[in-house]
Amino acid sequence: MKKKRPLEGLKVVDFSWVFTGPMVTKYLGDHGAEIIKIESAARPDGTRLMTPFAPGAMGLNGSGVFANYNSSKYSMNINLREARGVEVVNRLVERADIVLETFGPGVMGRLGLDYDSLKKVKPDVIMLSMSMVGQYGPHSGQPSFGQVLQATNGFVHLLGWPDRAPSLPVAAYMDYIAPWYVIVALMAALDHRRRTGDGQYIDLAMLEASVHFASPVVMDYTVNGRVQNRMGNRNPGAAPHGVYPCKGEERWCAIAVFSDGEWDALCRVMGNPEWTTSPKFDTLLHRTQNIAELDEMMGRWTRGFTAEEVMAKLQAAGVAAGVVQTGEDLVDNDPQLRHRDHFVEVEHAEMGKHLTERPPYRLSKTPSQPQRPFPSFGEHTEYVCKDILRMDDEEFAELIGAGVLA
Repeated sequence: MKKKRPLEGLKVVDFSWVFTGPMVTKYLGDHGAEIIKIESAARPDGTRLMTPFAPGAMGLNGSGVFANYNSSKYSMNINLREARGVEVVNRLVERADIVLETFGPGVMGRLGLDYDSLKKVKPDVIMLSMSMVGQYGPHSGQPSFGQVLQATNGFVHLLGWPDRAPSLPVAAYMDYIAPWYVIVALMAALDHRRRTGDGQYIDLAMLEASVHFASPVVMDYTVNGRVQNRMGNRNPGAAPHGVYPCKGEERWCAIAVFSDGEWDALCRVMGNPEWTTSPKFDTLLHRTQNIAELDEMMGRWTRGFTAEEVMAKLQAAGVAAGVVQTGEDLVDNDPQLRHRDHFVEVEHAEMGKHLTERPPYRLSKTPSQPQRPFPSFGEHTEYVCKDILRMDDEEFAELIGAGVLA
């Protein structure tokens, strides 16, 4: 007997795009929710145009990024600048449990799709708006993007080396932090509605969802009056602490030693070389004071082994160590990810076979994975209109002809 997915019956109208929102709706969809993703010819999801692309695919249906974050969804194209397009959305909202959007503050209101308008259509609807800094406040109207926001929340100031400019990571950290708060908020709102019958509006600010990860920096300043700066790979509470070169081309292993016991274990694995007995390295304080020399000596040892050998030797001795893995390592060489079937192969009509990720948690009674591959652009417009909204052929053809649907 086929197991029921935990969120079967949950209906979501999804106006989100790029990373954070689509991650949330992917996880909901992978667990059985019906996700109707709203796009338009004027505003397709930006990740449809983001590299890498499948070989030979350069259109809206070839992006590996979009493919990974949009499994288990229907794609519907609606022109929201047309009043009749908004009417179609309202018909979707009438049967929806959740409306999720990541437009800038005020956009949904200008479209006539803000919470006050939607709850007239569906009084118990739950609406979640996710924006960079929230729906109100002195900076709420400023357009932004995750790469910029990670500077605003203090992350970039800490990344890099103390004698160099701050580093800006290619991916925005908070895009991968905020989804978990969104999911918790939505589950709480659904539980509240189950108990009271009331929907609600959720204003989630990605700045606030991520800034608490800088809490040690905030505490250091408020308690000690000290402004933390970039430290490269170093950590004041650990030595050695960094990534060290190993055999092979660009092969590295990360090692972190926080206690004297871990240091003793590391020394035993290395064969207790004479340099480890120097007073410069006999305590954590001394090791941190002589960290440059320590890093040099560590690198001399790690270069004699593969990254996998260093990791295995140190982990067996109780020392934290891990290979700095590449994309190839993650897909082809990581036994843990393979054992848990983290990557799932699905087949798309245009892209062909490709990998997508399962949710990072496993529910023992209702295990879930992608129900279907990512949707092609507007793939389900006709299905949603005719099979879900029960729109007749004449109305559907009229809306297509008028440019309301595509």
